[in-house]
Amino acid sequence: MRILICEDDPDIAEILDSYLRGRGFETKVIARGDEAVSMFRSVNPDLVLLDILLPELDGWEVLAQIRELSDVPIILITALGRVDDKIRGLSGGADDFITKPFVLREVEARIEAILRRNRPQIGRLGLIIDDARKSVTLHGEEVQLSPKEYSLLTLLTSEAGRVFSNEEIRNCLWPSEHYASEQDVQKYVYLLRKKLEVDPSDPNILLTVRGFGYRIGV
Repeated sequence: MRILICEDDPDIAEILDSYLRGRGFETKVIARGDEAVSMFRSVNPDLVLLDILLPELDGWEVLAQIRELSDVPIILITALGRVDDKIRGLSGGADDFITKPFVLREVEARIEAILRRNRPQIGRLGLIIDDARKSVTLHGEEVQLSPKEYSLLTLLTSEAGRVFSNEEIRNCLWPSEHYASEQDVQKYVYLLRKKLEVDPSDPNILLTVRGFGYRIGV
């Protein structure tokens, strides 16, 4: 799990870096706001710890620029404890707030909580979707999916139990292609079942709701 630490105080950065590495995370540290976004692009982290008071480009602008690129979890770390600052951060796309001085175990607990929310296990199915890495595991084994298979799976699991119509699925898989048909949807349902189901002819993960569409069997 990769964490990008954007912090200009060298002592705090070193403490966070050492502690999180000791907990098994892979970390990258950047001290300047104007370099944070390019580092984000190259590192592709699972989570960002972002100080607000960065030099050259402050954390508010870094937050805004990252949000234009990704929905990766971001925790703001700051000495600013005002309610208005917290509202601004959360409204701007931050997932959580930690105020300095902080306890390292709290930082770790907040990181773990956010990562659990962003890597949900789909009920009894043993299915885990890691959207940051675009990977899927089933009962601990990685499943190789094509981009369209992955899009189909993430659509169905976005509201687990809900029935998605053929039209909704077509619009997701082929948003600008008006010639996609119900047979195209059926093809990718078939391909996805071959990779996820023990018996594709008797599925218990990707279910057909006759006359309506498809849903995840949770």
